[in-house]
Amino acid sequence: MHIARRRLLGALAGAAALGAVPGLPGAAAAAGPALPGGPGGPSGDSGASGASSASASAGSSDFEDVLSAGDEGAAGLPEAQDAAAGSAGAAAAALARLLPAHHRQVTFRTVPRKGGADAFRVSGREGALEVSGTTPAVQLTGFHWYLRHVAHAHFSWNGAQTAALPARLPGVRTPVVAAANVPHRFVLNDTNDGYTGPYNGWDYWQREIDVLALHGFNEVLVYAGADAVYHRTFREHGYGDAELRAWLPGPAHQPWWLLQNMEGYGGPLSPGLLERRTALAKKIVGRLRELGMTPVFPGYYGTVPPGFARRNPGARTVPQGTWGGFRRPDWLDPRTAHFRRVAATFYRVQKELYGATSMYKMDLLHEGGKPGDVPVADAARAVEKALRAAHPRATWAILGWQENPRRAILDAVDRRRMLVLDGVPDHYPKVTDREDDWGGTPYAFGSIWNFGGHTAMGANTRDWAELYEDWRTKPGSALKGIALMPEAADNNPAALALFSDLAWTDGRIDLEDWFARWPRYRYGAADPHAARAWDVLRRTAYGTTREDGWSEAADGLFGARPDLAVTHAAAWSPRQLRYDAAEFDKALPELLAVAPALRGSSAYRYDLLDVTRQTVSNRSRLLLPRIKAAYEAGDRSRLRDLTAQWLDWMTLLEETVATDERHLLSRWTSAARAWGATEAERDRLEHDALTLLTTWGPRPSADAGKLHDYANREWSGLVGGLYRKRWSTYFKELDASLTARRKPKPVDWYALEDDWLRHRPALRTKPAGDVVKVARRVARKL
Repeated sequence: MHIARRRLLGALAGAAALGAVPGLPGAAAAAGPALPGGPGGPSGDSGASGASSASASAGSSDFEDVLSAGDEGAAGLPEAQDAAAGSAGAAAAALARLLPAHHRQVTFRTVPRKGGADAFRVSGREGALEVSGTTPAVQLTGFHWYLRHVAHAHFSWNGAQTAALPARLPGVRTPVVAAANVPHRFVLNDTNDGYTGPYNGWDYWQREIDVLALHGFNEVLVYAGADAVYHRTFREHGYGDAELRAWLPGPAHQPWWLLQNMEGYGGPLSPGLLERRTALAKKIVGRLRELGMTPVFPGYYGTVPPGFARRNPGARTVPQGTWGGFRRPDWLDPRTAHFRRVAATFYRVQKELYGATSMYKMDLLHEGGKPGDVPVADAARAVEKALRAAHPRATWAILGWQENPRRAILDAVDRRRMLVLDGVPDHYPKVTDREDDWGGTPYAFGSIWNFGGHTAMGANTRDWAELYEDWRTKPGSALKGIALMPEAADNNPAALALFSDLAWTDGRIDLEDWFARWPRYRYGAADPHAARAWDVLRRTAYGTTREDGWSEAADGLFGARPDLAVTHAAAWSPRQLRYDAAEFDKALPELLAVAPALRGSSAYRYDLLDVTRQTVSNRSRLLLPRIKAAYEAGDRSRLRDLTAQWLDWMTLLEETVATDERHLLSRWTSAARAWGATEAERDRLEHDALTLLTTWGPRPSADAGKLHDYANREWSGLVGGLYRKRWSTYFKELDASLTARRKPKPVDWYALEDDWLRHRPALRTKPAGDVVKVARRVARKL
């Protein structure tokens, strides 16, 4: 630990500042002198929960030290980030969006980093706060720490709690100071634009960026608008407009095209759609830069449209075969002059559209990519050379996933200019020494707690608390960041908050303490029932570890293709619940018993829905073995009773999720249709979006490729629509087979699913019902 950081934290410990700011989970907070408005001051505000200023012994001087001093954790930080630090006005504008009734009570101030760590300081009296930080985003991080730990309010992906805030924001007797313990705080998976919302517009992205800044992230993957870069690039290398638009997949499937896994499906893209997506990307990138956050762009590593070698004499391409039933794009040999020319065009066009950045994401030979006779090391050097020619000081970000990155790649490039985004440290117990695995390449400790956008609750938080601090502080550690990479965002809000806290907490996070404090600002005040509910969740859904070889929660069986022996809906999901369902059930009555005054926030209502939904979903795993036993015993009466119970639980599940707009399938389809200019285009975009959640693609990818239901989720319209139709069809056939004393006839599930996609009933467009009433019905049935 650098001496400046040690001095800051030492002052904190000596002043007992953790006692001064209740709820601060081991954060690097520095005490300071009593502020105007403290005891004996003009306004007599209570400050941080009545903390005494007698503990104050350190203040802004230590804050300035940590900003101006070098920090060993800053190795590999893209230098361009300081140049794009933005202004404090961007933080003020964000707060005006988030807290329109309070934002004028906060003044933001930007302080130069000068080579040190990102840091913030919050001070001030009631109704007059000052937040200083190295970037506007860091200032928002600091304000959110204050909001959580002093004012007991917060924002999240899923729900917020600000209604309990008083008209005048509470003062802070002891300044809250924290410094990031790593320079890289990366967020979003390559698949995010598909599984989270491929047709989300600016209203969504504006709030999403604000929330990411509030949680301390500074590097955001931006895939939106990459289609325009490829389109314009290959117009200069022998291709026509229409054939390129046919090569580009629909927006829902573009992430896998950018990973070199597929092409074309869901297209063609219209010129107008390309223009609108480009405009959205410009807004996203512009806002990130205003806040001092780094947009991470896809780099160029060799993807080309079909027939590139024929149109460009002397070019050499390597066929990549198939992935999940899809044809993969050809790979242009990076050692060639043709590659250098295409890469130069790509980076020029990208810069013209969106400007330059300091980090580019490239996954060379991802998920089974074939190098052919091209030496991997030579290819990596050529890809890096092309990047350096366009952006000499950029960092190459690469995903740590399966065999990626190959050691030959790391040995060939300048490791100091690479960042590995480790996607599996909380997945596999065998991952123990990343310095050895990756030769000392800087890496970010990551998590992929969600695959495909499943609605299941849970994450391996015990692994985060244990591994992150041990790996970060061990001698010779190359851990330089965090990487939050669920395949879909906007789920598991507790996981979002806890994982982001890793980068801003000094020492190991105490999970029991953290989860005890979480409901206090999640709902606005301490409540014994909320505390007990979240202690149950801490020990169950959020108490799993990588010891069983999984990082995600098990998906529900209501969303699976029916079979008496089915154990998972998505092909690569856990085969069983990773915690005790009966123990999990105890959380629901506790949440229902939370004080009425704390039930009004969107945060509480989201959590109640989520726990209710998960409780019902878990019935599928308890009930299916009983259905199987009844069928195998030939007991028609028992089978009919149990299958009726199954469908009754599905009805309750549909009613649960129908109470919330964000759990309506129609929100997904309406968003897709809104991007179309003609009825034909609207139909095509809707189909692109719907297939991703169901069949994923055509029959070869759904069946042979095992991609069907990879993105299953318990949403209104899916549960009461496709999922219920499949199980009703299956149960009727089981009953018929017992009646006729024959084996069940096989069902062509893809044909049923494709027919539903094309001829489904109208979807619910508005929420219905009260989640509290539905949750009470579920609790009575348990």
